[in-house]
Amino acid sequence: MEGSFYKRGSTWSFMIGVGVDPVTGKRKQKGKGGFRTKKEAQAAAADMLSELNRGVFKEENKMTFEELSEKWLKYYSSHGKPKKDGTIRIRTNEKENLLPFFAKLNASSITEQMYQDALISLQNKLADNTLSGVHSTGRMIFSYGLKIGALKTDPTSTSFLPKRQKTVHELEQNNELPKYLERDELVHFLQIAQEHGLDNDFETFNTLAYTGMRVGELCALKELDINFEDDKIRVTKTLYNPNNNYALYKLNTPKTVSSVREIDVDHEIIVGFQNLLTIQQIEKSKRPKTYHDQGFIFARIGKFAGYPQVIKMVELRMKRLLKLAGLNPDLTPHSLRHTHTSLLAEAGATLEQIMQRLGHANDEITRRIYLHITKPKRKEAAQKFSELMRASKKSDQS
Repeated sequence: MEGSFYKRGSTWSFMIGVGVDPVTGKRKQKGKGGFRTKKEAQAAAADMLSELNRGVFKEENKMTFEELSEKWLKYYSSHGKPKKDGTIRIRTNEKENLLPFFAKLNASSITEQMYQDALISLQNKLADNTLSGVHSTGRMIFSYGLKIGALKTDPTSTSFLPKRQKTVHELEQNNELPKYLERDELVHFLQIAQEHGLDNDFETFNTLAYTGMRVGELCALKELDINFEDDKIRVTKTLYNPNNNYALYKLNTPKTVSSVREIDVDHEIIVGFQNLLTIQQIEKSKRPKTYHDQGFIFARIGKFAGYPQVIKMVELRMKRLLKLAGLNPDLTPHSLRHTHTSLLAEAGATLEQIMQRLGHANDEITRRIYLHITKPKRKEAAQKFSELMRASKKSDQS
């Protein structure tokens, strides 16, 4: 093969002759770099010559990986199935994890080995689920690069997610239950919220505890979502406000299809909603020009009156009340969702009923809590079966 192969730093490049320019009479050359070994560079040069001889060679639209990833993100955000803001944010973060390895490199120079090495390096820094997401995003970026002619081969085509051997400690921790409140702790917490809570605190945490709703679903609740006659709540949306700017909130569809649901609630919860709406009517009369009149149940009063409460504020309010109650300060509003699961299981609800109420198609944590709470009942069932069999044997012997 006519051409030259040379090393630049730690990578190999090639330059091959591709004929003579008919206009200038000068010799034409084409090349490429970024290969880990001379053998890889020779193979790429052979592929280029083959394409040239067959008349199918196309010049690559040169761009750095950083440029390609930004171009892909814009395409991903605006094409195909509509993407939620949270999904775009996750994909952006996953893309960012690849930039330290490839940002300023020509996208077409990134080899399969380079990409695989990046995954192996990230394995020590990221959780398995996060790494899987980064890999999925990487594959989409390079697939898009092929589509727009920024590269000719996909460096992710033979890549694999490195398997990390879990330690005994990690395996033990995997069965660890999430933090939640026991029944008497919940009663105490709600009593503290009622006696020492700030505006909306008791209604907020009472609703989370009695429904198992996600805090984003609660913040998005509107008057039209409440069936005041039949004591039901319909969950159809969730609040998205990553910057905690009250005026810049968004309402998105719930986390999953199964999250759209109707929840039967205690009448006490409905009375709480009615009280909050009465307070909102008073706020509206005080601030007729500035009140954000969108019917939110858990709306702010005072500054930004009428706007939905942000999740961060609910978290801070709960932390304050936990401190006053002398309870575990690491608990979060989501812990009340786990609390709801445990108490439903204790009350005898089936796993299917709990999943439906929480808006889960399937959830490992919910299943783990359920099995933990119902363990005594399962032992009781096994004992009853054994007693029945022993009684049968005695009967046969007599």
